[in-house]
Amino acid sequence: MPDRFLIFLLAALIATAQVHAPPPVKGPWMDKALSPDRRAELVVEQMTLGEKLQLVHGIGMLGGRELDAESRELLTSRSNGGAGFVPGIPRLGLPDLNMADSAVGVGHAAARSRYSTALPNTLALAASWDPQLAREYGSLIGRELRDQGYNMSLAGGVNLMREPRNGRNFEYLGEDPILAGRMVGQIIRGIQSQRVMGHIKHLALNDQETGRHIANVKLDKRSMRETDLLAFEIGIKEGDPSAVLCSYNRINGEYACENRWLLTDLLKNTWGFKGFVISDWFANYSATKAALAGLDQELPGPGYFGSELRQALESGAVPMARLDDMVKRIVRAEFAAGIVDDPPVHRVVDVVRGFEVAQKVAEQSMVLLKNSGSLPFNSAALKSIAVIGMHADAGVLSGSGSGQVDPMGGNAVATPPPVTNPGSPQTEGEAIWGNVWVWHRSNPLKAIRARAPAAKVQFHDGSDKAAAAALAKSSDVAVVFAVQLAGEGFDTSLTLPYDQDALIKSVAAANPRTVVVLENGNPVAMPWINDVSAVLEAWYPGIRGAEAIAGILFGDISPSGKLPASFPRNESDLPRAAIVPVPDGRLPNPLAGIGGKLVPGAQIEPFDIDYSEKLEVGYKWFEAHDKQALFPFGHGLSYTSFAYSDVKATADGVTFTLRNVGKRAGTEIAQIYAGLPAVAGEPPRRLVGWEKVTLSPGETKTLTVRIDRQFLAIFNEAMDAWELIPGDYRFSVGGSSANATQFATVAIQ
Repeated sequence: MPDRFLIFLLAALIATAQVHAPPPVKGPWMDKALSPDRRAELVVEQMTLGEKLQLVHGIGMLGGRELDAESRELLTSRSNGGAGFVPGIPRLGLPDLNMADSAVGVGHAAARSRYSTALPNTLALAASWDPQLAREYGSLIGRELRDQGYNMSLAGGVNLMREPRNGRNFEYLGEDPILAGRMVGQIIRGIQSQRVMGHIKHLALNDQETGRHIANVKLDKRSMRETDLLAFEIGIKEGDPSAVLCSYNRINGEYACENRWLLTDLLKNTWGFKGFVISDWFANYSATKAALAGLDQELPGPGYFGSELRQALESGAVPMARLDDMVKRIVRAEFAAGIVDDPPVHRVVDVVRGFEVAQKVAEQSMVLLKNSGSLPFNSAALKSIAVIGMHADAGVLSGSGSGQVDPMGGNAVATPPPVTNPGSPQTEGEAIWGNVWVWHRSNPLKAIRARAPAAKVQFHDGSDKAAAAALAKSSDVAVVFAVQLAGEGFDTSLTLPYDQDALIKSVAAANPRTVVVLENGNPVAMPWINDVSAVLEAWYPGIRGAEAIAGILFGDISPSGKLPASFPRNESDLPRAAIVPVPDGRLPNPLAGIGGKLVPGAQIEPFDIDYSEKLEVGYKWFEAHDKQALFPFGHGLSYTSFAYSDVKATADGVTFTLRNVGKRAGTEIAQIYAGLPAVAGEPPRRLVGWEKVTLSPGETKTLTVRIDRQFLAIFNEAMDAWELIPGDYRFSVGGSSANATQFATVAIQ
């Protein structure tokens, strides 16, 4: 009887839903056989001026100070609660745009009783050097967005690591434009494969958080095109995102969202981008100038693209044709992504699938930086293990800000420290946005105990260095978990916070078999590197991070990750010994003005960031200035060894032989670098390709890596075009930028 009643009730609910469901929209633009371009043209012809203006801005955020009653009602009744909301036009069949922060998983979902997978951060993903894995990463994010009712992702960060202390580096993909561009392109493809609109950000040169609203980046066009903008160019070409997000900062005097050369001449005309340009939140500072420059949609609210844009249209300052182009780009992207014909439907997220992908990414992303023989652990031989470090008995750390994924089951740490800037003197100790640091519920102590059930595994949080050292001394091995805090709205230091360097030195002095596991979003200095036996770079490893760490420590998995960024020895090795500060040492609140217009840097003068290193980003800087990094770009050890030989090169690619000369299977990321003719005026070498290959002990493979001609070219600013310089190109092959020691030279005309 109860079953029959439930069936009857379900049928009644379905019938009621069908009665109240809006009738299907009929119009030529709903013909799926037509191209997205044609469908967009047809539907825009039917729009009123008010409907067009409605699509070119959000309506604000709940909690905003200037929300009118209508906007508040829309946000309450139709918004999915994400970072951005643009009401659709039901009479034309155009859906609401529900946007969510989703750099490393769907953000801020648990607050609404939803589950989202906390993936390893994207800098970790870049360490896998695996475009197919990046696509799987994006697909998971897209699937979970769609399951939660979102139809637009705000992932896709690809700002280059010009500044290794940038607080948001954990959301990006390293220092090389080709690696970063290819990886972000596949993330976007993965997201959009789930019929969710994707985007790429932050265009461009938003490479530090300090003063991001008021900074003016100075860099010549050639350097931009060959470095930061090349990452965007590759990512847009390979990912075909629905949208591009412009950044807060100025570029050579003009705000990015008001920069016509960047948004129209380059992005839309030269690169042929067909999607739409959105502003970062409160990054639009005008109506007429921004619209004419190429900005298509202002977020989160109608700061300038509401009444002020209407007035500019009525006066003729902004042509009506420009508004039509803005709207066509938006609705074309909606048709192309499939969100009009196949809108998302709320479903239960596949938690198990999320765990599988998160652990797979973590295992392939971790980088074994040093190993003097302590790893892998032999669980049968170990009688005692000391596990030391901040909250290693609770969970694994994650980055903060809009890239934060709410922790499943709540923060693993009962009294987490507030989010503060532990490195920059400009906001030292100040709480950022009132947030706290989040540890996800993947417990390193439990994972290690599970792998060594016969050993005595004891924990110390490291707050008492002498007690921690005493525990290490009485144990066969010591594992120190060291954390670096990073997040949006502030920059960091290369120095580990909370005096962890001294802790590591104390533990290593007590036990030479000390292994350090790093949980971090940026490179860190390691004054203790010669004192410890091994270092494993685990990044922010996500919801299955502890399991992946234990798998590598005990040899279930042979590490295969390679660094996507150089690790300097100290700040003096960098182009700038310190973060470029705002003049008076004060920072504007990153979220000042929610719900209304942001006046960037009120009472604070703009300041310049002069990227005088130009083309020499990351490893190119170290090589050009004959500096030795602590760990070079592309570095990563394995539990086996590989030998390279027989390198041959043509104008189209490089062929070489790779052999596993160790005693166990392993995966190598073979890297190809090119030295251009001297007349090109380039840094000594640049990455031009790579191949990821798994080999059994003793196995040999001959590999050929095709080289894209653009990756060998320079950008000729006078010609405004890429140019292949005739001459001898020296290709080097190996396991890192500093260990590519097999060469072949070819003359290219």
